[in-house]
Amino acid sequence: MTALPRTTPPWTTLLVIAKEPVPGRVKTRLTPPYLPREAATLAEAALTDTLHTVLQVPVRRRVLVLDGAPGPWLPSGFEVVPQAEGGLDERIAAAFAHCDDGPALLVGMDTPQLTPGLLIAAARDGADAWFGPAADGGFWALGFADPARAGDLVRGVPMSTDRTGPIQRRRLADAGLLVRDLPTLRDVDTAADAATVAACCPPGSRFAATLAAYTQAAR
Repeated sequence: MTALPRTTPPWTTLLVIAKEPVPGRVKTRLTPPYLPREAATLAEAALTDTLHTVLQVPVRRRVLVLDGAPGPWLPSGFEVVPQAEGGLDERIAAAFAHCDDGPALLVGMDTPQLTPGLLIAAARDGADAWFGPAADGGFWALGFADPARAGDLVRGVPMSTDRTGPIQRRRLADAGLLVRDLPTLRDVDTAADAATVAACCPPGSRFAATLAAYTQAAR
């Protein structure tokens, strides 16, 4: 096993915002070429990889902010809270309301290439906010030293566009926050994304193994 960096992340809480991997409700842009049940299985694998990565990061609390119901894919060690109503900006803002007073970082379920080392190495004390841009123009991570500020800084940001990330990042800077930027990662949205991400996943990745099995079966 690769040794993790010695840096201790400053976050008190790590949040994962996710949707229950139900066929027809998740990863619909993977169909075609994948069937809805295959897309859901890939989503479950990506979520499972993400949850197990978060388990390896030394923080006080780990919270799954879930649209749907937990399944056998959920490991122990997580609190589960439901997502709020409204658009994604409202749901992200509301997720931070479940945090303690200490710093908190939220990640999504679409970057199974994420590793504990990446999170730990990218974290530096002294920041007011953390921002992880996504290759498609969105973001895969967002954090606040004071989670109570999330509401004003996230609500109203247009989500799911190729300008979402820059707009959110500018909101943080315009508020006078010292922002620490995390590496750019690619979300799994399309089949091409899935292949690119799988090639970047660490050994033992459930997502990479699932995609490889589907690719082999299609030959």
